[in-house]
Amino acid sequence: MIALIDCNNFFVSCERVFRPDLLGQPVIVLSNNDGCAVALSNEAKALGLKRGMPYFRIRKFCESNNVAVLSGNHRLYGDISSRVMATLESISPHPIEIYSIDEAFMTIDDSTGDLEGFGRYIANHVMKITGIPVSVGIAPTKTLAKIAARFAKKHRGYRGACIIDNEEKRLKALELTDVRDIWGIGRRHSKKLLERGITTALRLASLDEPTISRLFNATGRHTWRELNGIPSIPVEESTPARQTITASRSFASELHSFEDLRKAVCTFASIIGRKLRQQKSAAEEVTVFLCTNRFHNSDPQYFNTTSLHLPEPTDFTPDLAHAATEAMRSIFRNGFGYKKAGVTVGRIKTLDRIQRSLFTDTASEEKHRRLMEVMDSINKNVNNRNRIHLASAGNGIDEFIRREHDSRLYTMRLSDIIRVHTGPSAKKDC
Repeated sequence: MIALIDCNNFFVSCERVFRPDLLGQPVIVLSNNDGCAVALSNEAKALGLKRGMPYFRIRKFCESNNVAVLSGNHRLYGDISSRVMATLESISPHPIEIYSIDEAFMTIDDSTGDLEGFGRYIANHVMKITGIPVSVGIAPTKTLAKIAARFAKKHRGYRGACIIDNEEKRLKALELTDVRDIWGIGRRHSKKLLERGITTALRLASLDEPTISRLFNATGRHTWRELNGIPSIPVEESTPARQTITASRSFASELHSFEDLRKAVCTFASIIGRKLRQQKSAAEEVTVFLCTNRFHNSDPQYFNTTSLHLPEPTDFTPDLAHAATEAMRSIFRNGFGYKKAGVTVGRIKTLDRIQRSLFTDTASEEKHRRLMEVMDSINKNVNNRNRIHLASAGNGIDEFIRREHDSRLYTMRLSDIIRVHTGPSAKKDC
């Protein structure tokens, strides 16, 4: 059996761990630059608020309805996610597959007796250790486990865990699941299925294999088999190395100068360099894009992208930043206000599969490797991120983003730790 553990309203739940005053109150968490709502509490959803709503359009509504508004504190959420995943690792007899920041798959041995009790134990234990509420779905396949977890999250009667362990439960769950809510069925396929009158997961699962082969590619066929209880998508016990890595950001206001854009691009290159080193790989191609604000129709519009091939694959941040700068230089045009920029690296190879040139300076390469190790180590173990960074990156991307509703780094910065006062006038400083 396979369990999916899904954190409930994760970003909001992370804030509530340290802000109990937010319990029961409608809460929304905003995207970069406080642009739109990306996470909502159940109370906020009950008011009619939805993901993706631009904040400038709902600001007055939030103020009049006592909605707590918070800027996305992704460093805090990442740290809490690591604690949740470590807690799951301590429970599971097998390595877990971390699917996203708030989801993980776990393999459950057939010898496990009371699946419902075990599912509720997972939910209760994660809540006890981390303070984060989770929903657990247990089923024979990953796709069915996703459906089960959705029911566990939606209906309190499951008490945190929904189990699909027989044919009757499978058919009932599929009958109650909209085809648009099936994991792996995208918008394009959903539209195609709805046009054919296939509105539920049960109707999709009931199609014959030749019809499925005509409608879907291999991924879709795997989903169909999983809906029918046939395991076709294995739990990955190790995270595969990414084939492309992107770092991009929309800016709080348009950037007009080459120097400001260079700082942003060098920051993106630094982020990518760190991620490459984490997965022990190097990139051979750097792509940069720039674009103006498409919502300002009265302003001149411009979008361009270009790629630069590197002489050899590298994870050395200065080399990546230099390549990204040169690529940006070739597409930068004066007279435009740039709202977004980004860097992508491709042709990624693992370090053990890179064939070096006869003219590679191995001594310099070793110095670069040690330098990056020291930099990563220092930046990982300090309260403030990027204590050591490229001078060309300036003060980092935070220089160009808006965060008017920022919360504290409760678990990562000493000055942000909650202070508890005891005595006759005891109070909790949050």
